[in-house]
Amino acid sequence: MNAQAVPSLGAPQETENDRFKRSFGSWFWTSMIAATVMHFVIFQFWPTLTAADVSFSTEDLEMIELPPEIEIPPPPQRIARPAVPVVATADIEEDITIAPTTFEDNPVEDLPPPPPEQEHDISSAPVFTPMTVRPEIKNVNEVIRAMEREYPAILRDAGIGGRVVVWFFIDEDGLVRDTRVSQTSGHAGLDEAALKVSEIYRFTPALNRDKKVQVWVQFPITFEVR
Repeated sequence: MNAQAVPSLGAPQETENDRFKRSFGSWFWTSMIAATVMHFVIFQFWPTLTAADVSFSTEDLEMIELPPEIEIPPPPQRIARPAVPVVATADIEEDITIAPTTFEDNPVEDLPPPPPEQEHDISSAPVFTPMTVRPEIKNVNEVIRAMEREYPAILRDAGIGGRVVVWFFIDEDGLVRDTRVSQTSGHAGLDEAALKVSEIYRFTPALNRDKKVQVWVQFPITFEVR
């Protein structure tokens, strides 16, 4: 008969779990030493942290002297109401008449002469002038050419126009003696150009009934790009 090997039933065999339990102590203390050394190194070389300055200061309060109390005057006395008018009693004759006025009692020869006509100088400033026939422009074509010539080029090229109302002082012969801006266009260049053009105007004389008179009249001068 062949002999067969039979495992010994004496001492128990050591397992992996037993070997791990036996080596636990060395792993634990090795880990503790490594963690201590790592924390020491971190605390040794970590930069020092400082807190920011959050303090604040206050300005000194200044004491202000209050002004003295103002004494308010008493309200004014109430104005007395006016007296109520009273109708007076008077005896008025009902037969009062006005004496008639006749040429026999007042002859024309005894009447005072009419006051002389006083001529007022109206050239100093624009003023209303009575007239029955308004002056008319005689040289329209010449005025149009002057407007084209005096129109500021910078405003014309920019397409800027405007309307200027000008006062004209015209003498008995229809000649322009003075000009002034009555209503501005809003552009100083156009106002100056309008005054230059106004010197070119020629008018028919103004009439008050059948007499030639000096007058102030207004005429518009319009600059526009065509």
